[in-house]
Amino acid sequence: MKILLVEDDEYLAQLLNQYLSDRNYIVDVATDGESGLNYARTFDYDVLVLDVVLPKLDGISLCKTLRSEHYQMPVLLLTALDNSRDKVLGLDAGADDYVVKPVGLEELLARIRALVRRGRYSRPPILTWGPLQLDPATCEVTYDSRPLALTPKEYALLELFLRSPTQVFSREVIIDHLWSLEEPPTENTLRAHIKGLRTKLKAVDAPPKLIETIYGVGYRLQDYEEDTPTPPQTGPDSSNNATLNAIQSLWQRIKPNVLKRVDLLEEGISALAAHDESLQGTARQEAHKLAGSLGTFGYHYGSSLARKIEEMLLQDRDFSQSQIDQLQQWLVELRQQFQRQPTATVPEPPTLPDPEKRRLLIVDDDRLLAEQIAEEAETWGMDVKIATTVQEARPAIVTYSPGLILLDLNFPEPGEDGLMLLEELARNRPEIPVVVLTVRDSFQDRLSVSRLGSQAFLQKPLPMTQIMEVAMEVIQRSHTAAKVLIVDDDEQELQGLTTLLSPWGLELEALNDPRGFWQSLETFMPDLLVLDFEMPHYSGIELCQVVRNEPQWRKLPILFLTAHTDSATVDRIFQAGADDYVSKPISGPELISRLFNRLERTKLLQNLAELDALTGLANRRKSSYDITNLLRLALRHDRPVSFAMLDLDHFKPVNDTYGHATGDLVLHRFGEMLRDSFRADDVVGRWGGEEFVVVMADTDGVSAVERLSRLLQQWRSHEFILDDDVCLQVTFSAGVAQFPRDGDDLPTLYRRADQALYRAKEAGRGRVFSCDLDTDC
Repeated sequence: MKILLVEDDEYLAQLLNQYLSDRNYIVDVATDGESGLNYARTFDYDVLVLDVVLPKLDGISLCKTLRSEHYQMPVLLLTALDNSRDKVLGLDAGADDYVVKPVGLEELLARIRALVRRGRYSRPPILTWGPLQLDPATCEVTYDSRPLALTPKEYALLELFLRSPTQVFSREVIIDHLWSLEEPPTENTLRAHIKGLRTKLKAVDAPPKLIETIYGVGYRLQDYEEDTPTPPQTGPDSSNNATLNAIQSLWQRIKPNVLKRVDLLEEGISALAAHDESLQGTARQEAHKLAGSLGTFGYHYGSSLARKIEEMLLQDRDFSQSQIDQLQQWLVELRQQFQRQPTATVPEPPTLPDPEKRRLLIVDDDRLLAEQIAEEAETWGMDVKIATTVQEARPAIVTYSPGLILLDLNFPEPGEDGLMLLEELARNRPEIPVVVLTVRDSFQDRLSVSRLGSQAFLQKPLPMTQIMEVAMEVIQRSHTAAKVLIVDDDEQELQGLTTLLSPWGLELEALNDPRGFWQSLETFMPDLLVLDFEMPHYSGIELCQVVRNEPQWRKLPILFLTAHTDSATVDRIFQAGADDYVSKPISGPELISRLFNRLERTKLLQNLAELDALTGLANRRKSSYDITNLLRLALRHDRPVSFAMLDLDHFKPVNDTYGHATGDLVLHRFGEMLRDSFRADDVVGRWGGEEFVVVMADTDGVSAVERLSRLLQQWRSHEFILDDDVCLQVTFSAGVAQFPRDGDDLPTLYRRADQALYRAKEAGRGRVFSCDLDTDC
């Protein structure tokens, strides 16, 4: 494995180079950011380790530059900057992980292994405030699609405001975020940067007081008027207020329980003062839970006090009077914390799509057709907007915030092309699904559209009903929520995490007793697992090890929550197989960034490792695994399953006569038909060449033959119009075996279905045969 290390500290670079080289890694070392950028552009690396503070080009800027150029390899930032804000900035720059110096060599190596093992980078979200838009990945800022040329400090100021748009930033807070301790600015310096930013915003017709001065307090972004079009999915005021209100409401409900915990803590400390150590363990447990949960609700100093109390209560020896006095003093300060309102930091969640009013943007220069589609879409309960040019579509995407874009590829204006807009959307707004509707039908167009992330390729002309069926299916599929299972024995912490994560469109399951973990895992089938480190009965480490020992769950991303961040604990976490951890008290923005980065990266990795790129079906390895699980469940519940082998007839002559591009097109469309024809509970895969497998749950052999026969008739009617008006039609043959009648495992079912397939081909092809017990099958 090859690593690029960009570090200007010569001693540290030599140490890391030697350590990694001794473990058979190939290491290239660059001592400044520009050299590191050139290395990354020139050579292939499995992972990049970047110092943040570098000469010529800092690590975060280097990371942003690479991500803007679609660089996909994992990036780990290595820095001495240790606060949540810096971590969020680093992750939003496109980094996959963030390690604070000084770092243990074993921990660094474990993190590198985890990055290479688990996946690839995901693009950070675009920050939006009405027509104002800032892309953290490319450092581009626009207002109403007009670019702004900002200085680095102006850019940093604007990004700070956009990340917390309802917050008032004092001069001290701004300086703390944007200036180093060695170079503190004067009052006039900060005002000059604010003035410069306002001037540039005014030049692109932004409101004159977009950056508002709150006299005697600081600065903030000005609220928009109600008639100002603001993108629904990024409405920071309404979203943040809703989440903050929910957290504050939850705090009011659980505050009495928190105070009871403080009472138990006080009883334990009072007992220690009387030389009674019987309550020391209970007091330590209560301090541990308070340390983990108070920060989530905005009592960060209270969390710090509880952590100090917990650490002192860990000792086994007798407590001195000075230690008792210190514990009691911390306890008094802790109670004083609850006399003020909490100040929770809540990241900006997206506004989830309203299922009753889905937004469709039609981008097509054929206005008559667009209006016909719009009329049909409105009958399906959709809200529709039409753009007849690519230039008109760009601001509409910002202000209208569509849930789906129906895009033509051809436009009469020179320099306009639907593929160009699709590429921009893939780079800047990948969360918006796109369906292409065009007269173009080349395989190259289909391949380009597929590579750019389009959800469907439709060819004009097409019945309105069929267009809308595809559109509705894509919208439903695009908004399928990721499933997250959280295991934490602290009920209050669980409630806080659930309140924090719910607005982000996640399907959550919270478990406060790890003894029910395995049942919840098998029933809920999560996409990501969040584990508390320290729990009764079973620790997070033990649960993680059990998951990693099970083949079905080896690729499940696992995120730890832990109050212990010493090198020994962190090393245990990674050795157990974890992908990442977040330290308690939990910072909302950092948790959100790490969680979604991990989800997106895992999704990308699964698509690369499990899907056949040409057909979009599961590959042989993935489908075999799914089939084995399906058979196990069918045996447990005594239900039939049908296993079918499908083979395209005379496919080699298609390649030989019409070329491999035509053969690829046939395979692509056959894969599309199979995907659309079977249920989510069924398994459909491509096993190589023109051979496919379909496994139908809760289906006997007779029903499977009938189902595949109907599919065969549908496929017979499909025509491929080639050059010179040549019309090509292709059939398939299929063999079906029933579980457990014809075989009780995958190899036996495959063999018997293959024998039935061979009989179908001998009988003249274009047939579906079942494995009959009265035959050799």
